[in-house]
Amino acid sequence: MSESAYEISDIKFNEDDDGDKTEKVTEQTEQTNQTEQTEQIEVENAEVSEEEDETEPEDTGEFDIRERLKEKKNEIKKLNEELEQKSEEYDVLYDKYLRMTAEYDNFRKRTAKEKEGIYSDSVIDVLKNILPVLDNVERAVQFADSSEPEQVAEGLRMIYAQFMNALSKIGVEEILAAGEKFNPEIHNAVFHEEDEEQPDNTVTDVLQKGYIKNDKVIRPAIVKVVN
Repeated sequence: MSESAYEISDIKFNEDDDGDKTEKVTEQTEQTNQTEQTEQIEVENAEVSEEEDETEPEDTGEFDIRERLKEKKNEIKKLNEELEQKSEEYDVLYDKYLRMTAEYDNFRKRTAKEKEGIYSDSVIDVLKNILPVLDNVERAVQFADSSEPEQVAEGLRMIYAQFMNALSKIGVEEILAAGEKFNPEIHNAVFHEEDEEQPDNTVTDVLQKGYIKNDKVIRPAIVKVVN
């Protein structure tokens, strides 16, 4: 081969080497660019992650506040419902109280009126039995001066018997005292004497008769007692 042929071959070879170099440089540049882009993306992702990390507590705090407000609203609603229920119960109880008060007041007035009526009826029943005695006393007084003493005495004995009968009709009885053992519940001792023939605490004399109705003492008998 001629020298010119070698030169051409060398030139071509050199050209091929330059092309490989260029391709390599291009590949390295692209790799560098990709690496830089990857690093930039990673940096951006890291920044975004940091921002998200910074904002997450704020979002969590707001969520907690909303939840607490919701709970408080539910508590207030529940309390209002309970208050309304208690208010209704109070109204019912207060109404019952007013009714019971009115009924008791009516009962008290009615009982007082009935008691007064019973008392009046009792007094009338007593007077019905006593008034005839009073009538006889008036007649005795009218004829006292013109009548004989024996007649007056007989009239008084009749009036006394009539009066005792009137007392018996209304349930009043004379308290037994003379010769009985002293009983402080029905006897009132105002004198004491010594008597060897009588047992101790024996009523020897009645100074004023006592009367009793059923088990209730109207007045005790005033008596003299042996010590």
